[in-house]
Amino acid sequence: MRAVRFLVAPAFWLALSVPAMAEKLSLDELSTYLDGLKTAQANFTQFNGDGTRSTGTLYLKRPWKMRFEYNPPDQTLVLAASLSVAIFDGKSNQPPETYPLKRTPLHLILAPNVDLKTAKMVVGHGYDNGVTTVFAQDPKNPEYGQLELRFTADPVRLQEWVVHDGGGGRTRVVLDELDRNVELKNSIFNIQLNSPEKNR
Repeated sequence: MRAVRFLVAPAFWLALSVPAMAEKLSLDELSTYLDGLKTAQANFTQFNGDGTRSTGTLYLKRPWKMRFEYNPPDQTLVLAASLSVAIFDGKSNQPPETYPLKRTPLHLILAPNVDLKTAKMVVGHGYDNGVTTVFAQDPKNPEYGQLELRFTADPVRLQEWVVHDGGGGRTRVVLDELDRNVELKNSIFNIQLNSPEKNR
């Protein structure tokens, strides 16, 4: 289910003219940015492990709330709320498939406080071509997989993430510009309110 060079002399002068933004963002900077994402909305493109692609809209309300609304012809809705994840199949009237949010690495950025400097949480921190990349995992349950986060700078922006699940699967989500501090009702994240029997 569908449950991111030049010759030496010119390069020297270019380096002098490039501001400090062309450096790896620190874990403190990234933690502050993620912790400041209280609510957000963005269009996204998802690249699935089977080679297919989906699009939709992401809604985020920390702590613990996230909603993925997929565009037609996909009829999937994914909700994270109440420490659970629910996957709704729009083609079915059956209850959603649910499992603990803790079992997906996305819970790391939905927590009430985000601190990437937590011991053994970040297992990779790199920089390439203007993008800072962080590989994070649950220190207590690394078998649940890793979350690869990619950021651009000036200002800091979450550009995309890749979920590497415990089974070796890989799902990449590329975000459009995040609309931050939007008003989002709690009801759009409510798993019971969005169940098929409530919408007949």
